[in-house]
Amino acid sequence: MPRVVPRMFFLALLFGLGTSGPPAHAETEEPYALDSIPRELQKGEPFGCPEVDLVDYKGKVVRLSARALVFKDFAPHLTRFEEVARDVGVEVYGRPPTRVVHLGGFVCRRMTAYPNWLSEHALGNALDVSGFDFGPLPKDAALPEGLPKAFRTGFEVRVDRHWGKKQGHAAVHARFLRTLAERLVARKDVFRVLLGPGYPAHDNHFHFDMSPFRMVEIYEDGKRIGAP
Repeated sequence: MPRVVPRMFFLALLFGLGTSGPPAHAETEEPYALDSIPRELQKGEPFGCPEVDLVDYKGKVVRLSARALVFKDFAPHLTRFEEVARDVGVEVYGRPPTRVVHLGGFVCRRMTAYPNWLSEHALGNALDVSGFDFGPLPKDAALPEGLPKAFRTGFEVRVDRHWGKKQGHAAVHARFLRTLAERLVARKDVFRVLLGPGYPAHDNHFHFDMSPFRMVEIYEDGKRIGAP
């Protein structure tokens, strides 16, 4: 059974009342291979990362900017993510992204905010995505209606530069990022945890993982993405 942290735990985190570990919003429905691995380190326990079956992942639908070491069962979730990014790219720009720009998968480390907890990166169970690259519009493709001709050339979309922007070309990039976040939150089969702008230390990237709990903390204009 996945570990579930009471709602008051999350409120304590928000208001700085002091907590010992990360919050969880809801219990997950589908089992996952890493659910049974303890994340909380016992007092006096030497630090180390569990041995898991890691694979080199380069992307199947949209290639990654660099290979990422990830847990073998996490790889299919990344493929689903790429499918969503492809579809949103075609919808907003008339073509899919050529690259997913990321900050890394497997890293044997603790959680920065909770040193007595193992990071999902330590299991190869997470990927940090900072943006996307788009190539020129293919000759047989058309720009979506209303999109300026300047978008026929290649460009970069970055979370730190474009999230929440309201004017000019940056506003189009912001729409792509927001739509992507909304679609991913709605798809419970892609990721369980989705963190991004508005969550501490995540204003320059999205963090996606398959923790043993469900948690969504991505904000725009003070409102959580996916909130009713």
